[in-house]
Amino acid sequence: MGSLATVALGNALRNGLAAAAGHQISARDGAVQEPPIAEGPLIGLYLCNRFLQPKESMLKLLKLRWFCVWLLWTCAVVLAEEPILIGSRRELFVDKFLVERLDKATLKLHEPTKATHPKSPLIGGYATVIKDGDLFRAVYRSYDPSYEGARYDGNPGEMTCYTESRDGHEWTQPKLGIVEINGSRENNVILRASPFSTNFSPFLDNRPNVPVDQRFKATAGLSDSAVKHIQTTKPGEAKGAKGGLYTFVSPDCIHWRQLSQEPAITMTEFGFDSQNVSFWSPFENLFVCYFRSWTNGLRSISRATSPDFVTWSTPMAPFANLPGEHLYTSQTHPYFRAPHLCVALPTRFHPDRGESTDILLMTSRGPAPFDRTFREAFIRPGLDRARWGNRSNYAALNVVPTSPEEMSVYHVASGDRFVLRTDGFASVHAGADVGELLTRPLRFTGKELVVNYSTSAAGSVRVEVQDASGKPIPGFTLADSRNLVGDAIEQLVTWTKGSDVSSLAGQSVRLRFVMHEADLFAIQFRQ
Repeated sequence: MGSLATVALGNALRNGLAAAAGHQISARDGAVQEPPIAEGPLIGLYLCNRFLQPKESMLKLLKLRWFCVWLLWTCAVVLAEEPILIGSRRELFVDKFLVERLDKATLKLHEPTKATHPKSPLIGGYATVIKDGDLFRAVYRSYDPSYEGARYDGNPGEMTCYTESRDGHEWTQPKLGIVEINGSRENNVILRASPFSTNFSPFLDNRPNVPVDQRFKATAGLSDSAVKHIQTTKPGEAKGAKGGLYTFVSPDCIHWRQLSQEPAITMTEFGFDSQNVSFWSPFENLFVCYFRSWTNGLRSISRATSPDFVTWSTPMAPFANLPGEHLYTSQTHPYFRAPHLCVALPTRFHPDRGESTDILLMTSRGPAPFDRTFREAFIRPGLDRARWGNRSNYAALNVVPTSPEEMSVYHVASGDRFVLRTDGFASVHAGADVGELLTRPLRFTGKELVVNYSTSAAGSVRVEVQDASGKPIPGFTLADSRNLVGDAIEQLVTWTKGSDVSSLAGQSVRLRFVMHEADLFAIQFRQ
């Protein structure tokens, strides 16, 4: 489909997607420019809404809108002959976003491995781990040990607790003196308030010029029916609360105040009965919240956005579930080395198998639906029989760096810490037969290319730069490429004349990787 009509369609769809994500398009060169902070949420969906009639039901309207977003995303990548604008972003091979063709190579999901079990592990419900400078902070749900009543959502025994770590492995529970439990304030409890202690989930707002007393933000709350159940079961609990998610702010992740006096995010349907997560998305220039919803009887995920953490959009469901699949949590968050890419570690729930669970890997780019390139489990229950019990596998929110070469996922039911190499969720993998990856046309900024890669002692990686038509560029051909053999998080790519690719910056180019017994995890152009 090389006609001018196809190019026009591809450009229109790409521009529509960028508008939907809150970006502006330069008429001169098609470059994506960052919008101002005040840009409204997903206003580009007018391209979809123009074709929807007012008489459509709200549910059908939301589904059609998200189908249009998916269509914009897919067609923009597949049909447009304009290059993908990666600039100097790091791109991970967790999906097929950059992949034009794989020949005797595959996208491979990498299984995290357990670190040595900590002496003082992080264990708790609906946990969040935040890397704040050199300090690891964690917030989680626990229970008053003296509470012997029923454990429904929002019950009086629930407490929100705080713990911290200097190395991301051993955790310390400071005595904070904030909340009195059983006659003492010598504990690490930061909140005991129904319905919020059920699923209180914070994040670090690390934008510049954020007010000091709002560095940390959080959401918490339950559905209207759940709140009414609390109020009926124990009069006086959840007094004045309504169904929906409320917002909170804090200077230090310890001392919190309620920001919204009314629910900030609401749904008419049942939902919110899980950990609901939010963050600032630099890709969309918006706050984003992913939360529990139900779709056709399945536990699912919805999302809403906000320019200011006060006013939120109508919830929409971004097509997360495979047929018949229950997703208990989403744990969606920006990846710390590539914040335009969101990583999700949802718990997959199997009600017909003793309510057993495992943990998946999904990704998302802005308002696009979750990518399900990898449909199998990311973390299995394993040999420990306790992990095969009812709802026994949950990851804490956020994958965090625990060394320059390592990142960690916290399994909060067992206290285990799972580790991966940095960027190492997935890779382009070639085995004993030489394999190739050819990227789609892309446009970059910078003067050198670095790769995160690994080979066997017999393996290798070579890189060729082609023009948009697939013709090798002199000086950057496969014959000019220096063999990469080894293992590195950031390896500079060189050719016979050196590593400088600045002469190609801004042009539409393709990258061809020829690989033997090798894995390619990520690429980045940089200055």
